[in-house]
Amino acid sequence: MSGLNKGVGKVEVALKWDPAPAGTPAHDLDLVAAVYTAEDPHGAPAQLVHFGSRSPDGTITLHRDSRTGQGFGYDEAMTLELDRLAPRYVRVVVGVAIQQGGGRIVFGRIAETSVRVSEGYTELLTDDFSGAAEATAATVVEFVRDGSSGWTFRPLPQGFDADPQTFGALMGAARG
Repeated sequence: MSGLNKGVGKVEVALKWDPAPAGTPAHDLDLVAAVYTAEDPHGAPAQLVHFGSRSPDGTITLHRDSRTGQGFGYDEAMTLELDRLAPRYVRVVVGVAIQQGGGRIVFGRIAETSVRVSEGYTELLTDDFSGAAEATAATVVEFVRDGSSGWTFRPLPQGFDADPQTFGALMGAARG
């Protein structure tokens, strides 16, 4: 029955990292999801979901947020119900931005960073940001609506030297 491919439906993106050393500013990493329409799949996001927000239709929700990385296991988690997104949305890019309130910090200076994308009990991908060691933000994965087979995903590891607000505007740009 290989012709009945439903694609990716409901996924969780989870992020973890170790706390900053004692006496130094906290490391605050944030999951960010940008949703794009068919009219502008690589331009300005129609929706930008991050800490303190969710998508207007409730299909993308950040349900765990950490400002320090303290805790066991994954510190932040975002659920994306791709199969519930309106048909006008055709692309979702998920990334991570490091808050820069305590001075410039890059992924390579934060211990034990890891992001996991899973659908149910199936792990779709993991990444440790080693490819973005000198970046302050990075994309992780993109989901694209493919008319007949639903949503597909692909790793999208790319580092950016941008503050969180600028990253939200850049993360969906077409890659060369």
